[in-house]
Amino acid sequence: MTSAASTSDLTADVAETHDDNFPPAKRRKGLWSFEHYPFLTNRARVIWYGFLGICLLAGAYPMYQRLTQGLHMTDLTSHMPWGAWVAFYIYFVGLSAGAFLLSSLVYVFGMYQFERIGRAALTSAIVSMGVALAFIGMDLGRFERAFNTMFYFHWTSPLSWEVRFYLLYIALLITELVIALRVQYRLVDSLQKAHRIMRILGTIGVPLAIFGVHGGTGTIFAVVKARGMWFGGLFPVIFVVSAVVSGTALLIAVHYFQAKGAGRQPDYTLMKRMSVVLLGAVVVDLGLTFYEFIVPFLAFHEHDGTIMALMLTGPYWWTFWILQMAIGLTIPAIILFSPLKKSPKWIVAAACMVVVGIVGVRFNIVVPPLAVPVMEGFPQNWYFPTLSEALVCVFIIAVGALAYSLFSEWQAVHDPDPAEDPDRTAELEDAR
Repeated sequence: MTSAASTSDLTADVAETHDDNFPPAKRRKGLWSFEHYPFLTNRARVIWYGFLGICLLAGAYPMYQRLTQGLHMTDLTSHMPWGAWVAFYIYFVGLSAGAFLLSSLVYVFGMYQFERIGRAALTSAIVSMGVALAFIGMDLGRFERAFNTMFYFHWTSPLSWEVRFYLLYIALLITELVIALRVQYRLVDSLQKAHRIMRILGTIGVPLAIFGVHGGTGTIFAVVKARGMWFGGLFPVIFVVSAVVSGTALLIAVHYFQAKGAGRQPDYTLMKRMSVVLLGAVVVDLGLTFYEFIVPFLAFHEHDGTIMALMLTGPYWWTFWILQMAIGLTIPAIILFSPLKKSPKWIVAAACMVVVGIVGVRFNIVVPPLAVPVMEGFPQNWYFPTLSEALVCVFIIAVGALAYSLFSEWQAVHDPDPAEDPDRTAELEDAR
């Protein structure tokens, strides 16, 4: 009776502390038997997992076709070897690198005003890399040969280096996330020492993410001399900047919708601060897009000119003007520049538009340069994803969203820091 009464009193005390933001009565046990706040309310959980279940069912048979029958269900050919799956591969590598770089603002540069999204950023980075590797696996096939990349190496091959960068990057992300969770659960003997270790890991990870992971992915394209709009030193830089754009936008959207789904109010101050980062990255991305096109235009390079014509006025015009320029960059920049930025709903609307619009950026990177034949007399390579290709994309993305959601149900990915809650700190100290 005494234990039950004290538990009831503790719940009542914490409820008074948190008001409606973090309902403590719904706290659940975490991995190390520590309680954490619910990821979603019961109603939101049914809707969200039901939606993911529909996506998985829709993509299950096309996924089976791809694994058993190869690439015949796609619109890919020997002249158009890359398509939507490679576009989504570089898209999710960018999401991962961007999310990690945003987490580095907290753990490396000490900008603790972003700490609330630190663990979500690291989790998003890990899951996004897994989704990216799944997409490139769908394109390449022969999954059983994946380990061969570790046994064969060529010093001048960007792909050889990328495999090793990816492994180091994923290992670093997992290590940093484990430490961040241990800090959250107060399982460390010294918070100062734990933060110092995370700062060291983040300091290693920042150049790894910029030059190795996403800059390196851009290098895979930039060294291909035969393809216009790829070859050149600017390409890796464009990859990194657009990674920051998409990663920041993703985390704004995740924070907002997760908070709403959990029955609490999002941190609007945090969202406004993140929107400043997003606006700066979008403006830089717009500038790089200008130089990406103006240089080959003024050089009157025929091959590049043909590719630009396909993107600007040809069959892929809508992916450039509507998806990339309007939805992905221009409209979000206008929203974040205007008084509309004072509204959290407009901030999250801009973030969602960026997340969708960067898909167009990645599509334009991959497809139009491959559509133009490398030699006169070769056929034009028209490509558009088949329904089966699109459903495979839906399936893989749904698996990634499910993995993120289940991990967040299991661990305190979205909890506030215990330092913000004296009662919570006392609970954790008692549980150690």
